[in-house]
Amino acid sequence: MKALRLFAAIALLAGVALTSRAAYLHAKAELAGVLIRHAWQETLVKGESRAPWPWADTHPVARLRIPRLRYDEIVLEGATPRTLAFGPARLLSAADFGEPGNLELAGHRDTWFKPLEAVEVGDGIDVEWYDSRRGGLRSRSYRVTTIRVVAPEDVSLLAPTFDDTLTLVTCYPFGRSPRSPLRYIIRASPLSPGRPGTPDSLNQARYRP
Repeated sequence: MKALRLFAAIALLAGVALTSRAAYLHAKAELAGVLIRHAWQETLVKGESRAPWPWADTHPVARLRIPRLRYDEIVLEGATPRTLAFGPARLLSAADFGEPGNLELAGHRDTWFKPLEAVEVGDGIDVEWYDSRRGGLRSRSYRVTTIRVVAPEDVSLLAPTFDDTLTLVTCYPFGRSPRSPLRYIIRASPLSPGRPGTPDSLNQARYRP
């Protein structure tokens, strides 16, 4: 009987500890989100990059919105594991905002990019960024042209492009399953007239391996 009580007490303490840790991590993520948005607003006002906290090794560089899904997140610079814990981020090996080429943004499948599972071909995506060279906020609208689930070694949609392209990438399947062996990739082309681009057909069906 004493052993049973001891086991119950240990289980209760473990449950409290896990619950407390989950609450702490959630509060930490909420605070980080507030600081990141504040840093983004500071960037727009002051015209220079602002770190969200003094020891941060990243800074907000853009705002990513998908109107139909009411998705609205601040994009950080440098898609490192540490940075991706706080938000979607730009791959440094890809094109920069406002430059021709393949602009690639990554995010976790169970947090920042989980809403992407509801994206459909034809959806609009809006990107805003601060152009330090021109000294002002710039924006570009895209339309989703391709959605694919691929093996990690298939990097064809992550290759550099001559045309202006937006690519969003996350692991697959979505959610908190222990394994995510595939990659979920969304490709979008700009709506701005007169820019180079050869978008895929908007009627292209989703691909499943």
